Amino acid sequence: MPDPAGDVGALDHVWRNFCAQLAEAGEVLARPSAPATALEQAEGLRYLSRLARTALNMLVDSADPDFPRLFMLCDDKIKIGADNPDNIYQQCLVRADQTYRVTGKRNSVPYFSIGSKANRYAIDGTMASTGEIEFSDMTFGPDGSFELIVSKRPHPGNWLPLADDSTLLIVRQTFDDKARQTPADIRVERIGAGPQVPVLLTPAVIEQQLMAAAAWTRGTANTFANWSEWFKTQPNRIYDGDQSVFQKAGGDPNIWYGHFYYDLKPGEALVIESPVPDCRMWNVQIDNWWMESLDHVHQKVWLNNSMAKLESDGSVVALCADADPGFGNWIDLGGHRSGTGLWRWFNADRVVVPQMRVIKL
Repeated sequence: MPDPAGDVGALDHVWRNFCAQLAEAGEVLARPSAPATALEQAEGLRYLSRLARTALNMLVDSADPDFPRLFMLCDDKIKIGADNPDNIYQQCLVRADQTYRVTGKRNSVPYFSIGSKANRYAIDGTMASTGEIEFSDMTFGPDGSFELIVSKRPHPGNWLPLADDSTLLIVRQTFDDKARQTPADIRVERIGAGPQVPVLLTPAVIEQQLMAAAAWTRGTANTFANWSEWFKTQPNRIYDGDQSVFQKAGGDPNIWYGHFYYDLKPGEALVIESPVPDCRMWNVQIDNWWMESLDHVHQKVWLNNSMAKLESDGSVVALCADADPGFGNWIDLGGHRSGTGLWRWFNADRVVVPQMRVIKL
């Protein structure tokens, strides 16, 4: 191990190399298929800054699997891959040769899942599942407390498996009424043999972390730009795609994902109609080209099962428009004429593909 007090000289070349590698993510802005409007290019610039911010948080500040740190992958500003407005997303990095204990209290969140993943976004745009568990699979104490062991070797009680290439845990908490429902408390710790305090940082480690953050930013940006290009080939309808592709990118196996691309002229609206299967919950959202959810803090850009007013036959009609037309369930386009969107069914008893049509208001 190098002497931490030893002189290595200036490391500005490492920073310059990181900045140069990070700049390559800007290639998505210049794709022939990428929108060239002022709004969408500005959103693209902001999107890359957000990806860089969460990449540095994940791969520098939260990168020690011996001391797992739960962090928010997405929030009301950092948005990735059609992030769900009804969700709280948390992650922490882990290592397959270690054992972890997750403890907490379930409170009143209606849907909570933890998945172990092999994060390959920087390599091939995938995040393969290596284990999944959710609250309906777990046992709890009388007060709603729980303990979950995460390891390669099976463990009695609540257990989440790791594989040889598992690198992180993803925690999803999904609400249908965030204002009234309480998130679960959760804590993750490594147990067993290992260091008691984090090791001192070395130039080699921080260089590796910075390069990984740059690669992740570029890989993530290109992954979802590819998706937007796929969806654009089938405008104003649910994309006829293989669900396994969405699962390999980190999707929850309990969810059916109905991605779509909308393309509307001024004065037009997108009508989405569907029977509602027996399911735990559902929602639909409008996103931009970069597959970011729109501003769900200040605008009504999504609809879920607790918000929706159903038709007399039990079906639902969502109407995506610039202003509330006075019928159906309005979803605000948020100033966009085109972009992507997503419909989710949670544990539906059958696959129902919502139907879409464009109308002139």
